[in-house]
Amino acid sequence: MKEKVLKKLQVLADAAKYDVSCSSSGSNRPAKDGGLGNAARAGICHSFTEDGRCISLLKILYTNHCIYDCAYCINRRSNDVPRAAFSVDELVDLTINFYRRNYIEGLFLSSGVVVSPDHTMERLIAVARKLREEQHFNGYIHMKAIPGASSGLVAEAGLYADRLSVNIEIPSETNLRLLAPEKDFSSVLSPMDQIHTGIVVNREERKRFRAAPRFVPAGQSTQLIVGASPESDFDILKLASGFYRQQQLKRVYYSGFVPVNPGDSRLPALQKPPLLRENRLYQADWLMRFYEFQYDEILDGKNLFLDPNMDPKLAWALRNPQYFPVDLNSAPYESILRVPGIGVRSAKLIIANRRFGSITFTHLKRMGVALNRAKYFIRCRELPMQVSDINPMYLRRKLAPAKQKASVQLSLFENE
Repeated sequence: MKEKVLKKLQVLADAAKYDVSCSSSGSNRPAKDGGLGNAARAGICHSFTEDGRCISLLKILYTNHCIYDCAYCINRRSNDVPRAAFSVDELVDLTINFYRRNYIEGLFLSSGVVVSPDHTMERLIAVARKLREEQHFNGYIHMKAIPGASSGLVAEAGLYADRLSVNIEIPSETNLRLLAPEKDFSSVLSPMDQIHTGIVVNREERKRFRAAPRFVPAGQSTQLIVGASPESDFDILKLASGFYRQQQLKRVYYSGFVPVNPGDSRLPALQKPPLLRENRLYQADWLMRFYEFQYDEILDGKNLFLDPNMDPKLAWALRNPQYFPVDLNSAPYESILRVPGIGVRSAKLIIANRRFGSITFTHLKRMGVALNRAKYFIRCRELPMQVSDINPMYLRRKLAPAKQKASVQLSLFENE
């Protein structure tokens, strides 16, 4: 590798680390004769950053030059940081060479905004186009759709990328205008709506014409920065729920605010990222996506922030003791799914197996149910302890862990 390209790689890979929305799941771009690579449906995460975030693909910026001066961003124009920019050919060659050496299985491509949103979007599309059409690269490509770029460019990007993402970053327009004066919600929501419409139209086209080109087959995602502005967890989950319902996003990513510009008076005086809060939001997001919870069930007007000392599913159960205990031999799937300690897979196994006989304590152990917490919320045969009256205060002391340190990164599946 040329020394010039290596220096650019060091600068621009480091500058890309703050963008966490880089999952590679959801696409199925098969290998072709004479082509290179394939994008499978399985996720391909290879390494983790120092603060525990998973990095998949070659995660890189086209450039970290930027015309914007966002308070929370290390690459803002007023910062005195090393700057670099790839050429299209350099980034294509880098991706192909890394792929051939089995370092990566795809590309996550973002960029600072240089000259204009359209100019930047054109550069990103040029990289993807050359990879697809000249290098015949069939691996996974996740590309940022630059807010403010024209609709024609966003549509073209969707033909080359497996996933597009438009980062909204700050959860309310008022605070977005305060921290990023050159941005507004419409510049983010317009391409989101366009991508969603394109996906729906393409899905119908492919039903009629199997050879129709695929448009963003892995869907779209976005990222919210947590802690840079004063929005509550309720506000954040409400916004994320709207994205899932209206734009049908595949993922909303939550990024604990990293205080990279501590001298800016518009920002909170944090010493380190709020990783525990970030983790609780991911757990709550999981409940909305897979456990059929609504955002206003997880939190409400009286509970605006997630409990740092217990996962959101357990916190909901303790606030709603009237729903328990759940009889596993007669309750519907939706009720079983809400029992702390029972996950999606276990709930489906319970429904499937009770057709052949009563569910017992031994069955639950074999199904992987976390009985250390589930036993307080269920009824079934042979359960050592049958609870007829849920005492939230007692169970909180029994089940809630000791106060977590803010620097601890918890498991996403703690509530299972």
